[in-house]
Amino acid sequence: MGTDLSSLAALIGQDEICVDVYRLVITEPGWGLAEIAKELDVEEAAVRECLDRLAELSMLYPTKDATDVAPISPEVGLAAYIHRRETEIHSQQLELATIRAATAELTATYASQRGRQGNVGLEQLEGVNEVRARLSELARHAGSEILAFMPGGAQSPEALEASRPLDEQSLSAGVKLRTIYLDSVRNCRATTEYARWLSELGGEIRTMPSLPLRMLIADRSVALLPVSPDDTRAGAVILRAPGVVTALLALFEMVWDRATPLHGGSRPAVDAPSEQEIELLRLLQKGHTDEVAAKKLGLSLRTARRMMSAISARLGARSRFEAGVLAERAGWL
Repeated sequence: MGTDLSSLAALIGQDEICVDVYRLVITEPGWGLAEIAKELDVEEAAVRECLDRLAELSMLYPTKDATDVAPISPEVGLAAYIHRRETEIHSQQLELATIRAATAELTATYASQRGRQGNVGLEQLEGVNEVRARLSELARHAGSEILAFMPGGAQSPEALEASRPLDEQSLSAGVKLRTIYLDSVRNCRATTEYARWLSELGGEIRTMPSLPLRMLIADRSVALLPVSPDDTRAGAVILRAPGVVTALLALFEMVWDRATPLHGGSRPAVDAPSEQEIELLRLLQKGHTDEVAAKKLGLSLRTARRMMSAISARLGARSRFEAGVLAERAGWL
């Protein structure tokens, strides 16, 4: 038996016996418990357990008479289980991203304290102007790659226009640019036009419903992080410690793999929730206020509330609590 069937057998919970039972139900539709048990040389009780388990997994139509069971295509019967497992895995990935972000923040705090004691792997920047100057310097001197999280929502046309010369210079010099914005920038014409222009030059832009913090990594050797993710005016730190930068690179790559290209990304089905809607539900489920959830998604408070109202209407919910319950039942959370 191949690896795939072994995995399916583990799911059913009876080693290979239940897979063989299911195969016989398909190939010998008139057989009952006795015939199947005899063919497989097992007890009838074991066959009955397999039939019950197969019915639970929607691989058989549940009937009282074992001689009258009918198989359901595994592609159909296991679809609900597969969707549920995909949702669980996605949730675990988001949880890991949150843990990694918290770890990075604590690491920055620890490194900042060590920096006051003479750690040459850290440089602390004070004030917005100093941070902007060092950002520009890091980008200008990068030799191979610049990676960035941009959680601030839509960028102003002036800011985007000001960044074009430096981006063009970097790309023409062979520097690879990869940036992740919030999904909310898809509604900003200036940002999408900038992204199209950048893509034509070889840059890459993807989006996520939310991002853990603002971050820039240059040449996989130096990273710039805010001292406080919630207050960019508090300054920033530049980290060069290889262990810390390696952890931040792992965080970026994990988020990048799950992010959607700004151009050419697939759209969800009409009735299916978008990643942004799922993230809004998850933030509210964790107890965040509308204001905090909107900020994390890069949306206005009015837009976030309008989105929640649309979700409730789609689910047929009369309250937010009911919307959360129905979203879980639908496999959204």
